[in-house]
Amino acid sequence: MPQIEEKKNVREDLMERIVSLCRRRGFIYPGSEIYGGLANCWDYGPLGSQLKKNVKDLWWRTVVQERDDMVGLDAAILMHPRTWEASGHVGNFSDPLVDCKKCKQRFRADQMEEAAKCPEGGQHEFTEVRQFNLMFQTQMGVVQDETSSVYLRPETAQGIFVNFKNVQTSSRKKLPFGIAQIGKSFRNEITPRRFTFRTREFEQMEIEYFVRPEEADASFKDWVDQRHRWYLDYGIKADNLRLRAHGADELAHYAKGCFDIEYMFPWGWSELEGIANRTDFDLSQHMKFSGKDLKYFDEETKEHVTPWVIEPSGGVDRAVLAFLVDSYDEDETVTAKGEKDTRVVLRLHPQLAPVQVAVLPLQKNKPELVELSQKLYKSLRLHFLADWDGTGQIGKRYRRYDEVGCPFCVTVDFDSLEDKAVTVRDRDSMAQERIPLDQIFDYLRKKVFCRE
Repeated sequence: MPQIEEKKNVREDLMERIVSLCRRRGFIYPGSEIYGGLANCWDYGPLGSQLKKNVKDLWWRTVVQERDDMVGLDAAILMHPRTWEASGHVGNFSDPLVDCKKCKQRFRADQMEEAAKCPEGGQHEFTEVRQFNLMFQTQMGVVQDETSSVYLRPETAQGIFVNFKNVQTSSRKKLPFGIAQIGKSFRNEITPRRFTFRTREFEQMEIEYFVRPEEADASFKDWVDQRHRWYLDYGIKADNLRLRAHGADELAHYAKGCFDIEYMFPWGWSELEGIANRTDFDLSQHMKFSGKDLKYFDEETKEHVTPWVIEPSGGVDRAVLAFLVDSYDEDETVTAKGEKDTRVVLRLHPQLAPVQVAVLPLQKNKPELVELSQKLYKSLRLHFLADWDGTGQIGKRYRRYDEVGCPFCVTVDFDSLEDKAVTVRDRDSMAQERIPLDQIFDYLRKKVFCRE
């Protein structure tokens, strides 16, 4: 028991350090902070917004840009209310809720480990369990009545399903093909928690891949393998990632199979992305509720087919958090004075890093160094996520960029004025290499963008 408790404390301490780093260095701030904040709402700062964009761009490049069988979509957040009746969200999208009569706190009845002792003293006094619908409801238009009620979408998937026919017709895609979308979703979670892992406003990266029924099993396996490999390709350690098949008691009634890609977060294993075989449930439901034909017509066989759907669905915020946690490291170094020092470093994949190259003049008060370094910086920022910094000792600047995950620092020194070369310092090894200025672009391009 003492060892288990010690490991738990270490993991919790890691999360505290990451949250502190995110706030201090401009990755993630508490939302509406000057007004005391709003529960579990977070704002992505300069570095955090760039990291988030990088995650989305790499996902899009992998699943859309580099494939012939995928197209993109950006559907509206507000949809016709019948959409959510067809999908089952109006009737079934709920969690079991209980209230404490003494302290007025609310808990999910299926997660009672969250309910510690009541702050009002003794044990909680719970109400009977009731179902709580997780959709945010609002009104559209100037007159508020039942006909004006709409919902903030709880998932992006339904925007893809209702546009299946539009996309297939306009893009002339043949089965199998997929539609990808990145967008905001909203769920009125009873107990949002764990930093950005579970929030009421979040961003999703979803694919709906349409196949013939007889091809669904093979496609499902292929997407599980591809999505698992994507996280490994961009730096997640294999020991921190696992695949978990849903048991029969976990599967949605319409699903034939589902795998979760789980990450070992500081609090334990939790879902990072889910891949589900949703059968033909979604298109069939929308045909039933809308009265429209959403079947696929095969020109070669002259068949009308209701496609089955394979759905890889991941969270942008969860992916960002996983990359931050996995890349966070501390190592012991020795200062120029021979003193031991702890270096905090984010070992982010170069294509994920919010700053890929930092250009540093050795001294800011030397105009010739500033001029050359600024010229270099302005040329590199056309191709890389670059930054320029001339403030403070060079060693401290290295540390600042280690802490935000910048893989390469380029130092312009007095020798650069003579030999037309610069020193490139590697974040992970801290090794330094002298590179001619006329070769620096190719050097960095290979280091940042070339795949091994």
